Amino acid sequence: MQSLYVEGNSVMHRLSPRVKLLSLTIFGVVLFISGNLVLLSIAVLLTAALYRMVGLPFADGLRRLRPIFLTIAVVALFNLIFNPWQEALVPLLRLTALMLLAATVTATTSIAEFIDEVTALARPLERTGWVQADDIGLALGLVLRFVPEIVGRYQAIREAHQARGLKVRPTTMLAPLIILTLRDADNIAAAIDARGIRRHVS
Repeated sequence: MQSLYVEGNSVMHRLSPRVKLLSLTIFGVVLFISGNLVLLSIAVLLTAALYRMVGLPFADGLRRLRPIFLTIAVVALFNLIFNPWQEALVPLLRLTALMLLAATVTATTSIAEFIDEVTALARPLERTGWVQADDIGLALGLVLRFVPEIVGRYQAIREAHQARGLKVRPTTMLAPLIILTLRDADNIAAAIDARGIRRHVS
């Protein structure tokens, strides 16, 4: 499977995973409290600078962000239809800044670090008897692993359609994408159970 992690030695790489995750949470809260266009614009510039420090080539960095940014653009366009441009610009800047920081955190934190940190943070919740911390960490790790894999499969299916001269339509691409994803999920679940990684609670 592919990984979103990028090897490097930037400032973000050297920060502990806990600091990065807490900073991302606080940053997100602050973004949605403020509606000042100047402050939100500065936030976008700062997070863009952090993202450039990751060490990805410019084209690869943009390629990673393209699917998310297209979604943000659709949201902004929808807002622009019903609101003045100043109000429509606020969610665009908020979501862009949050996307850039989240992409930076993801690119500078390995899957193992994510799993260990989330598992440690969820450990106190085990006392309630509702959750298993190890399961939460494992679930997050699998999600992070599957995201680039699903994107890669989508691109492969799209290229196959184009090579056959077929129109690229969501209705024709969704079925094979879901089937391939579910097949991989079944294989991974079987491997997890075979190795006894996940703790079963009777």
